[in-house]
This record gives sequence, C-alpha cells and structure tokens, in this order.
Amino acid sequence: MYMKENLITMKRLFFLALLSLTFACGDDEQPGGGNEPVDNFDRQEMLFNWADNFIIPGYTALAEKTNTLKEAGASFSETPDATNYTNLVSAWEDAYLHFQDVSMFEIGKAEELRLTNNLNIYPTDVDALNNNVLEGDYNLELPSQIATQGFPALDYLLFGIADGQDALIEFYQTDANADAYLQYLKALTLRIDSLIQAVLADWTDTYRDEFVNNTGNAATASVDKLVNDYIFYYERHLRAGKIGIPAGVFSGSALPQNVEGLYSKDKSKALLNRALDAVQAFFNGTHTTGNSNTESLKSYLDYLEIQKDGQNLSTIINNQFEAARTTASELDDNFSTQVENDNTKMLATYDQLQLNVVPLKVDMLQAFNINVDFVDADGD
Repeated sequence: MYMKENLITMKRLFFLALLSLTFACGDDEQPGGGNEPVDNFDRQEMLFNWADNFIIPGYTALAEKTNTLKEAGASFSETPDATNYTNLVSAWEDAYLHFQDVSMFEIGKAEELRLTNNLNIYPTDVDALNNNVLEGDYNLELPSQIATQGFPALDYLLFGIADGQDALIEFYQTDANADAYLQYLKALTLRIDSLIQAVLADWTDTYRDEFVNNTGNAATASVDKLVNDYIFYYERHLRAGKIGIPAGVFSGSALPQNVEGLYSKDKSKALLNRALDAVQAFFNGTHTTGNSNTESLKSYLDYLEIQKDGQNLSTIINNQFEAARTTASELDDNFSTQVENDNTKMLATYDQLQLNVVPLKVDMLQAFNINVDFVDADGD
C-alpha cells in the first residue's frame, strides 16, 4: 500500500514538472526546444495580395485579350482576308501570353471548369478536330474534346492547316470546307472568351471574399490549396509540359511534335519565358506595379527564417529561377527545331527547372506545414 501511494505521488510530481516545463517554453520557441518562431504570419494579408494584385488583375487583363480574340475570330470568319488574319494572329498571341500569367491559379471556378485542360492541352488532336469540322456535330464541353480546342487548336487552324500565310488565306477563301472550318475557328474563340469571362465574373462576384477569408491551415484552406496548385503547375505544366515531355525526359525519346506552339513555330520560347516570369513574380509577391512590399511566399519563408545549407531558402529558390532562365535563354524560339537539332539544351533547361522542385515542393511546404494534395506520376 505504501509503495502504491509513493508511486502515485512520484507520478504526480513528474506530471507537474512536465507541466511547468511546457509553460516555461515561452511564446518564441517551438515544442522540442527549437528556436524557430511560432507561425503568426499574416496569411490573410498574403491572400489579399494574391487576389487583388495577381489573380483578379491577371484575369481582367486576360479577359480583355480574349474579348479581342473573340471579335477578331468573328471578323475573320466573316471576311477571311489578310488584314483580318493578321489581326486574329495578333489577338491569339496576346491572349496566349496573358494566359501564362494565370494558369497557375487553378482554383475556384477555374478548377470547376478545368480551365487549363480546356484551353491549353497540346499537341492538338488534329484528326479529331478535322472530324469535328467535317461532321459539324461536336460538344466542346465534353472531356473527350480537350485536345480539339483552346489556344493549341487555334495554333493549328492559324498556322498548320496550310503552308504559309498566302496559302492559309486561300484555303479559308476557296476550300470546299472553308465555311465549316471558319465556323469552328469562331466557336473556339467564343469558348475561350466565355470560359475566361466566367472565371473573372466569379472572382469579382463572390469568390474573392470567400478566398481571402478562408485563412486557416488545412487542406481546404485557401493558402494550402493555391500553394499546391502553384507547385502542381510548376511541375506538370511548366517543367514537364513545356520542356520535359518534348525533350523526351519521361518517354526515353524526344517528342518534337509535343511542343507548345508547334505550328506557329516561333512562340514556344516566348510562352516559356512568360510562364517562368509569372511563377517567380508570384513567389516574390511582385505584381505589375513592381511593389514587393506585400506578403508572399518569399516573405513568408523569410518571416520563418527558413534556411537550407546556411542560406535563406527564398534566396535559393530565386537563384534557381534565375539559373533556369539563363539556361533557357540558349534555346531556339522554336522548341520543335531545338529538340530535333540540339536536344541537350532542352534537357539542360529541364534539369535547371527540376532543381527547384525540392526547395518548392518539399522544403517550402514543410516550412508552411502544408501537405501535398496531388500525385505526380512522372517519377519525382
């Protein structure tokens, strides 16, 4: 009995000692005796910056471009001459470049509409597209139609359906199926614009407030979801889609027919550069005004004082963005030609992009206590 009471007393004393030690840790230390600050970072301020300085302005600018594209498509479909063709090509290029600024924001209405799948899946399924045109019976909302529409499908219709501008214009003026092709082209521009306008309307109506007020640290919280979208875009669509897949990283052999901007021939590099600029600007919180004094992924990492190998993690990430940009500067404007003539430069660019995956996907997510919510099947 004495031994039992003594044991209970000892247990109580031990518990009190642990309790005292827990409260003695203070507000500036993490459990376990570390010196890392408690994460009191203002996530909502970061969400404000993302919504008001990146996402809504990005979609607003893109919506202006896709409206111009829609109007240019209608004009060319009605009068397929050289002037309207030039205007349409210019509108397509402007809209395609602006799309790179928002592609990483696959959240809310964009996720619901599967925006990237509908607007930028390449290569275009030319056989299915031609079948749509000739049969005249198609539904572009079906998942089976993702490779017959969007910017890549317009790339084919504007540059690939005949060889050279004169031949293209002649095709649309004289071919037996010209009217059907013109109506399909018009339908594609209408759909691109309608999807972008729907996403922008949702953001400016109710979703913006829902987004900035969802400030928690959970799988369904805005920061967790958008950071995952950002990294998924960087891995799958920028690193793999624009470079790795056509370079043959995942197939074992080069696939020059799988480049972005295949038929226009000189847009691949411009699209890559625009996308790389966009992901780095978003990381740093530097929007179009050039103001970097707003909360961002970089400022979040710096607030937490996250280092790796004795260097700020944010610096490592930015340096790697720059290294990738430097390597990509050696690429030809036409990635298909680059793959065919000197694929080593494409592979070198992929390697530089790949070197930022671990800092972004592993180190940064661990620092923010965010779990990966997607599966990347390409071997990372």
